[in-house]
Amino acid sequence: MLSRGLVRILKTEDLSATQYNVLRILRGSPDGLPCGEIASRMITRDPDITRLLDRLERRGLISRCRETKDRRMVMARITPDGLKLLARLDEPVGDAHRKQLGHLGRERLRALTELLHAARAEVG
Repeated sequence: MLSRGLVRILKTEDLSATQYNVLRILRGSPDGLPCGEIASRMITRDPDITRLLDRLERRGLISRCRETKDRRMVMARITPDGLKLLARLDEPVGDAHRKQLGHLGRERLRALTELLHAARAEVG
């Protein structure tokens, strides 16, 4: 239910929640990340990270290149267009989160975060 509002916002930019997640991960790592590291940081697991990255690359939102030291490793980086897209989404997404959860207050949100971390740690 909580993702519905986000999905509506992302749809305006023809973006899925998993694609948005990847862009946010890469924005936080301006030097780029190996594909496997992106997969491990995702909120929801996508079994085919390569195809997900292919779609983002075709749209010009990310770039990928092989590392010169280890040719097996492919690094993904967010592009200026990807950064612009996220900048457009920051305010509407933040507003949606505040509308959905802002009424809980700081302490209850902190408790919710801790409970979710504990649940995630148990599942692995």
